[in-house]
Amino acid sequence: MDYKADSPEAYIEQLPPGRQEVVSKIRKTILDNLPEGFHEQINYGMLGYVVPHSIYPNGYHCDPKLPLPFMNLASQKNFVALYHSGIYADPDLYDWFVNEYPKHCKRKLDMGKSCIRLRSMTDIPYALIAELCRKMTVTDWIQRYENTTKPKNK
Repeated sequence: MDYKADSPEAYIEQLPPGRQEVVSKIRKTILDNLPEGFHEQINYGMLGYVVPHSIYPNGYHCDPKLPLPFMNLASQKNFVALYHSGIYADPDLYDWFVNEYPKHCKRKLDMGKSCIRLRSMTDIPYALIAELCRKMTVTDWIQRYENTTKPKNK
């Protein structure tokens, strides 16, 4: 789904009522647990959690005018998507998440490289999302990004 919004609140207001409640609760979970330094904004047409230029002036290698992305939260047509770049960049974090997920949800994990698809609005692993948020600091993310994601200059 493509929502046009200039603030997280405006994004959530556009969602259907059932999605508003779930996305709001996931957003609160993220904000309450994300380490200091990450900044919330609208990013790529969804809720974004980024490393601001004030902390990482280089920005995102694909477009240095953009801050370094870390997490995104979006309401899609058939699911709520939680995108977590750390899961994609850190195999140990990925393995931890995949192993923990069944302890928190009745449904099978539906996941791409960094996209966790939450299809049941009544089976959201809020405690696991909170723990995932706490697993990587801004410094950890920048180091991981520079070591694995960012292209090396020759």
